[in-house]
Amino acid sequence: MQRSALSCPKCRSFTELPLSLPMTRTQCPGHKRSHPPQVQAIVRSRQQRKRFDRALLTDLSEKEVYEGLASKVTPLVTNPGTVLVTDAVLYFQSHNNAEKHPVIRINLGEIRQVIKRRYLLRQVGLEVFCREHCMVKHLLLVFKKCEERDLVYEVLVTQPGVSLDLQAQDNMTFQWQAGAVSNYDYLCYLNSQADRSENDLTQYPVFPWVVADYTSADLDLSDPAVYRDLTKPVGALNEERLSRLKERCKDMPEPRFLYGSHYSTPGFVLYYLVRQHPQYMLCLQNGRFDHPDRMFNSLKETWENVTANPSDFKELIPQFYNPDTTPEFLINASNIDFGVRQNGKPVGDVELPPWAKGDPSRVVRMLRDALESEVVSASLHHWIDLVFGYKQRGEEAEKADNVFYHLCYEGSVDLGAVTDLNDRLALEVQITEFGQVPKQLFSRPHPARCSTPHLPLHCGPVLGGQASPVGDEEAEASIGAGAVPGDVWQCLGSLQVVGECRVHREAVMGLSFTCDTTKIMSVGRDALAKLLSLPSLEQVRSVRVGSMAVSCCQHVPDTKTVLVGSWDNNVYRYSLEYGQVSLLLRAHSDAISCLQWRDGTLVTGSLDCTARVWSLEVSASSESAMAAVSAGQNILGEMDHDSPVLSLALHPSGTLLATGTEEGQVALWELPHGECRHLVHCHEGRVWAVAWSAAASGVAAVSGVSGVGTEDRVLSAGQDGRLVILEADGGKRVCVHHLHQPVRCVVWDGQRLVVCGMTSGDLLVFDMGAGKVIFKLSAHQGAISSLALTSDLRYLATGGEDRRVKLWGVTSE
Repeated sequence: MQRSALSCPKCRSFTELPLSLPMTRTQCPGHKRSHPPQVQAIVRSRQQRKRFDRALLTDLSEKEVYEGLASKVTPLVTNPGTVLVTDAVLYFQSHNNAEKHPVIRINLGEIRQVIKRRYLLRQVGLEVFCREHCMVKHLLLVFKKCEERDLVYEVLVTQPGVSLDLQAQDNMTFQWQAGAVSNYDYLCYLNSQADRSENDLTQYPVFPWVVADYTSADLDLSDPAVYRDLTKPVGALNEERLSRLKERCKDMPEPRFLYGSHYSTPGFVLYYLVRQHPQYMLCLQNGRFDHPDRMFNSLKETWENVTANPSDFKELIPQFYNPDTTPEFLINASNIDFGVRQNGKPVGDVELPPWAKGDPSRVVRMLRDALESEVVSASLHHWIDLVFGYKQRGEEAEKADNVFYHLCYEGSVDLGAVTDLNDRLALEVQITEFGQVPKQLFSRPHPARCSTPHLPLHCGPVLGGQASPVGDEEAEASIGAGAVPGDVWQCLGSLQVVGECRVHREAVMGLSFTCDTTKIMSVGRDALAKLLSLPSLEQVRSVRVGSMAVSCCQHVPDTKTVLVGSWDNNVYRYSLEYGQVSLLLRAHSDAISCLQWRDGTLVTGSLDCTARVWSLEVSASSESAMAAVSAGQNILGEMDHDSPVLSLALHPSGTLLATGTEEGQVALWELPHGECRHLVHCHEGRVWAVAWSAAASGVAAVSGVSGVGTEDRVLSAGQDGRLVILEADGGKRVCVHHLHQPVRCVVWDGQRLVVCGMTSGDLLVFDMGAGKVIFKLSAHQGAISSLALTSDLRYLATGGEDRRVKLWGVTSE
């Protein structure tokens, strides 16, 4: 047997060591001291020569795709082994006999998720989640280099046998804002995105303390006084303690820090879980439990300690908020002898607050209710900023009193560049045992959650159409509809046809209600403009506009003027008082597809691949026909596109314009000069509609008319059946849903609900938060080409290629 001589640095004695001996025997005979560097050198040398045992293959005919070294991570244990990926199975063979199974086999078809993870502040981890009936539920692997991890990731996700669960990750923040995702589920999602895993105690999911009252007999969750201030980190909740910490920080050399301990470490996690997983605490503390008085004995004492102790800043873990599982971590169900406290009491179950009434399950239920309360929902984004967001590090962290020891942050040290094994081991111990700040997910303030109550959608009788809620569960779904007067959006399920007419000889192209909601104008491919009375839809006037199809129209508020766009490249003015049509603008060199006027600014889109901005004041007192404006006069800006412009939406402030093109691009422009802020390829095929979600009361977003909601998002709908919401500031997709059939026009409440006119003739109510079609009715024979909503939200109008106009009553009765 090959042997190696190792010397003890204290006595200089040598001991012959067989290379096959385990690590526990690499000690000097005269001193009970191990030789970590020598042991690691031996282990690494042996691992480099290890190969996967082909006799363990499920089928010898499998095609091998990848083989390499990795370590399997379980709580407090890292076990080296060999990874083998074939065209059918993912294997992990341990290099020792410490594993329950000599080899872990995961059929590729059993893999449901593959997620890249951080480990010891390095991007070298890979976690595989499996479906039911697999021999393991999950497998966390750690590689030596990021490149190796990324290679295995690509190998796995590109195998034909792997079918991953769809993860609409871009939608989660939007869904949480809209109320479709609970606070608990969203925090679980953020922890996962930040590489926090329950399989890694060094990066365990972190949850906030939300309740600050553990002494009252009853807990009134409607009282803001019972809640913790989520705008501050735990260390800043006590002003007196914080001032002392700041004084200490001033006297420190660089790099300075406020908090010498972290809010999440393996010791803190096991502090909470010692009753449920005592074996992990024994492993962490060399076979013994902590001192009885330092254990998790009372929720009240723990809260008092984290708000007063100068070295205790720990947050909570998910188990405190998950009522679906038995609260084993609060109960000493195994009657383990944890010792006796100084007051003579043995350590048993956790002492519960009075409002728990002695029931551990009630504690978890009450804390979960508190987490989902309106008070917490209104301020949770501040805590997210501290832990996962822009206040996590840098200048903003200093302002927020949120600065920890520098080795807690990713990027503070490159372990791969540390060649001295002793130095590397010391750094790994520091990082492992003293906490890691989660991966930063947001560089800007996290948006707040919508405070609108979620009301059930009312599905009443429908006249003149075939109504069909899409399943009982979806029909009863709760909708957070936004700040719409009278919650009219909640009553979309009770739409009733109150008027219907066939007034055009060809397809209806555009609709516009007058602002007094007494009439509606429709324009069609037959070059006619029709003025109809409400609610009967009786024809009041009919007039020909030019010689070609008319594509769009809009009533100018507080005037008797309707602007009309035509395929003959011109914009016309229609007088509601006199019924006269006059040429207003020779606007483009090809057909006008869309237009919008707001506060003296007119924007037009055309098939000539441009959008133009015009200065156009329309006088309320001028009733005579306006003279034509020559091309180039009053033009403020021109925006060139690579393909025809089919839709546009002007922001209520008049400073931003969104356009949609024939090739699937959505562009965001700064006005009036037309500088492109973002160009995003959102759709495969035509973008039929764009709409702003803007903080303006009144009319919702109608096929490119600005609407109700926050000011920084744009909804687009396209030929590919997708509904996409973009952030105006960064151009990032925040929500994407696929309806699997082309969407021609939309009405948006600015937050969660979208009414969609489909090419099939169906009218859909879609919940962007839940990602579900919650209501559908058959409205037209052929595509719905136009939608319009009255300013008082009483009527919805639809126009279709079947040449019909329908008026739908939106009532809350």
